[in-house]
Amino acid sequence: MTLLALETSCDETSAAVVRDGNVLSNVVSSQIKLHAEYGGVVPELAAREHLRNLLPVARAALHEAGIQSGELDAIAATQGPGLAIALLMGFKAAQAAAFALNKPFIGIHHHEAHLYSPWISSTAIPETGGRDARATVFTAAFAEFQPNVSLIVSGGHTLLVLVESELKHRVLGGTIDDAAGECFDKTGKLMGLSYPAGPAIDRLAEAGNPEAYDFPRPLLHDDNDDFSFSGLKTSVRYFIRDHPEVLNDAQKARDLCASVQAAIVEVLVKKTLRAARREGVRCVTASGGVTCNTGLRRELERACKRQGLTLRLADKGLCTDNAAMIGILAERKLEAGAPLTSLDDEVKPGWAMAETGGTKRA
Repeated sequence: MTLLALETSCDETSAAVVRDGNVLSNVVSSQIKLHAEYGGVVPELAAREHLRNLLPVARAALHEAGIQSGELDAIAATQGPGLAIALLMGFKAAQAAAFALNKPFIGIHHHEAHLYSPWISSTAIPETGGRDARATVFTAAFAEFQPNVSLIVSGGHTLLVLVESELKHRVLGGTIDDAAGECFDKTGKLMGLSYPAGPAIDRLAEAGNPEAYDFPRPLLHDDNDDFSFSGLKTSVRYFIRDHPEVLNDAQKARDLCASVQAAIVEVLVKKTLRAARREGVRCVTASGGVTCNTGLRRELERACKRQGLTLRLADKGLCTDNAAMIGILAERKLEAGAPLTSLDDEVKPGWAMAETGGTKRA
């Protein structure tokens, strides 16, 4: 099967070609610089950029894969969740392509795709210097799949999901207010860092003292799998209000970043590992944009090693929004006989994970 996938759920325009579990191309056009001026994603601007970039990105993906549109066997696109106006750009374009080419079409849940991104392995290959050389090859490693508790952590969502088997999952808990990535970005805004602030806080935290300042760990000891970071964000705001001198001292600013990051990471790691123990699984996976965070990756590795658990982290190149994971999941679903998506169907901005074949924990 050769499949073209499109992803436009937020501010990245991406197209990928997948064939038999191999990612032949994965082209991503980011809008970070555009939205940085506004301190966050502006939906109307995101949609305009998707409209401008979608065709060139799709053509680039086909060219890089060495595929003609007539060779495609199926088309896939992110159907939700995400920004409605941004989702529309890729979803409707994919439906139009499926209609024009008379090919099967399937809409994919963005977070469900994240569940399987840790099972897409990357292999570095030598640079040949040629026009079509690729530095990394991505391949689905579903032969290595095992039941796992999966942490999906990004700017808008923080989820814990029990993946019992391929294409079967159960949502354990999620964000009840601010997500982890949102807390990183809002902390950065309070510090005067440019958007998105997560990567900058990560860099500064590496040279800071995580025990310099004591911030709350919301819901850490609650008997549930939900997350809340609004209280932590508020605590940081009041701390900066009462100690403005911290922002004028480079080392103290680094200590602040390290301390905030430590609070977020401790909650994410401990709640994930606790869920894995309770559910009796021996594998933990993590994906989503915040999974690029150095401290989170390091602490997950340490915690899983201590408890003898297997850890699979999504490749950093597949942590942020990308069409490769959409295509891999779409191919897997089609091979499993999943129903096709109607060409008259609409996007689902608030699509819940429990509606994708899983159930919400009581």
